[in-house]
Amino acid sequence: MDENSASVSQGYLFVKRLIDILGALIGLLLSFPLFLIVSIMYLFGEAKGPIFFKQKRYGKSGELFNIYKFRSMVVNADDKLKQNKELYQKYIKNNYKLEPEEDPRITKLGRFLRRTSLDELPQLINVLKGDMSLVGPRPVVQEELREYNNKASDFLSVKPGITGYWQVCGRSSVGYPERVNLELHYVYNQSLIFDIKILILTIWIVILKKGAY
Repeated sequence: MDENSASVSQGYLFVKRLIDILGALIGLLLSFPLFLIVSIMYLFGEAKGPIFFKQKRYGKSGELFNIYKFRSMVVNADDKLKQNKELYQKYIKNNYKLEPEEDPRITKLGRFLRRTSLDELPQLINVLKGDMSLVGPRPVVQEELREYNNKASDFLSVKPGITGYWQVCGRSSVGYPERVNLELHYVYNQSLIFDIKILILTIWIVILKKGAY
C-alpha cells in the first residue's frame, strides 16, 4: 500500500467521522420534506412499490453492507436486465451502465431522481450508521471490485463515500480503468482539505447535473 494511505492520522479520521455525523444529521433534517414527497410518488404508476433500493456493496476492509437509494428502477430490475442477454453483456462491457433511454429498468420517476442525484439522498442513512462517509471512493459490487486487481486491498482500506474524487472528475462519463486511477488517487492522498474541496465541487456538479445517469 502507498505510504500516504498508511500514514493517515487518527485525528483526521476522528474529525472526518464527526463531520460525517453532523453532515448526515443536518442533511436528513433538511431533506425530510423531500423524503415525504418522493415517498408519496411510489404509491402510483410504474414506480409503485418499495421506496428504497438496497444492494450489497463492499465497504471498508471488504465488509459487505446494504447501500440505500431511492428506487429508480422497476421491481426485480436486475432479473429484467439479465433476461435480455445481449443488453446485459453490453451493460457489463460499458462499465456496468446503460444509457437511460435504452435501460428497460428505469422508471420515469427514476430518471428524474438520477438526473438530479436525489436518488443518492438515502445514503445519508449509511453515513449515519458508519457504513459510508460523505467523501470516499464509491462502494462497488463484486464485478466492479475485480477491476482493481492487485490494488483491491488499497481500495478497500478506506471507507466508501457518497461522493468522491471520481464523481467530481466526471462520474458516469469516466469508466474503468480510468476510474480505478481516480479512486486510488483519493486513497493515497486523502486529507481534510481534499475532502472539503470534493464536497464543494460536488455541490457545483449536482447543480449543473454533470455526469448523472
